[in-house]
Amino acid sequence: MPLSEHEQRLLDQIERALYAEDPKFASTVRGGRLRRPSRRRRIQGVVLFVVGVVALVMGLVFIQALSPGGFPVVSVIGFLMMFAGAVLAITATGGKKGEAAAGEGDGKAAPAGEKDKSRFTT
Repeated sequence: MPLSEHEQRLLDQIERALYAEDPKFASTVRGGRLRRPSRRRRIQGVVLFVVGVVALVMGLVFIQALSPGGFPVVSVIGFLMMFAGAVLAITATGGKKGEAAAGEGDGKAAPAGEKDKSRFTT
C-alpha cells in the first residue's frame, strides 16, 4: 500500500533528521537492502548446480568403481557442488555496498539533508 503524500513527507523528514544526528548509523541501516545477483552470477550458479547433479548421480551409479569401501565420495562432492551453485545463484555480492557506505558515512549526507529540509519547513 503506497504512502500518502503527507506520510511520505513525514518519512522524508524523519530520515533527514536521522542522517543529521547520526550519519554513520543511518548509512549502516540504509545499506541493508537486498540486491539481485547479476546475470553472470546466476548462470554460473545454475551451471555449478547442474554439474553437481551429474556428479551426484554418477557417484551413485559407479559407487563400487569410484569409491573406496563403498562410500559415495563423488556423490557427496556432487551434493556440495549443488549446494554451492544454489548459494551462488541466489545471493548477491557486496562489492558496491562497501563503496556506497564509505561515501555516505563521511559526513557528506548531512549538508544535503539540510538543503532539502528547507524545502519542507515553512
